Amino acid sequence: MADAAYDGVGDQDLLSRHVDGDTEAFGELVRRHRDRLWAVALRTLGDREEAADAVQDALVSAYRAAHTFRGQSAVTTWLHRITVNACLDRARKTASRRTAPVDDAERLEQLLEPHESAYAPAERSDLHRQLVKALSTLPPDQRAALVLIDMQGYSVAEAASILDVPPGTVKSRCARGRAKLLPLLSHLRTTSRRENEKPGGKRNQSPGASVPPAGAAPDTGATDSTAVKGGGGRA
Repeated sequence: MADAAYDGVGDQDLLSRHVDGDTEAFGELVRRHRDRLWAVALRTLGDREEAADAVQDALVSAYRAAHTFRGQSAVTTWLHRITVNACLDRARKTASRRTAPVDDAERLEQLLEPHESAYAPAERSDLHRQLVKALSTLPPDQRAALVLIDMQGYSVAEAASILDVPPGTVKSRCARGRAKLLPLLSHLRTTSRRENEKPGGKRNQSPGASVPPAGAAPDTGATDSTAVKGGGGRA
């Protein structure tokens, strides 16, 4: 829960207060941004333990390097950049001993949005599994770019700032990554099209919530195309 003492205090002011010796200010920054930092790390690495370690490393680095922040970007961009770099470092170090952690169903469930994990339709869960398995085949830099843009909803400019590369590099990484993913995921598009063409299928239904309320039986006949994009967004 956010500290009422920091209501209305901006991120940059919180960072400045931390540098000036406020022992609670950095904790408030963490509370504000940890969920999105965690989502980026988990989707980039596909492993809960690795993601947790990466976020911890990133926050320790940010805590110690706060005095170097010059306000040339938003604090959230700065935190994301540190987190992504920590993820990429871990991904590169473990690449030679990677053993397909995305095949672990328990870990895969954690890649779903928290409110989806219990009641999401079976097809949606399966789409996530296949998406994450395909993402694991990409080089870390391409994976990070796709996670930021296609799963977290950042713009190319924002992703470029987080990754500290030119926008053209982000576009190139995304294009190469999507080209590699297409053969692995194209069958999902065919499945979705067949569902839409069924009599009384989704095409003829009015839009509704993709996740049933608690206690309702999951609608296993629906397919949500947002799952192919990671179900993500920045909200």
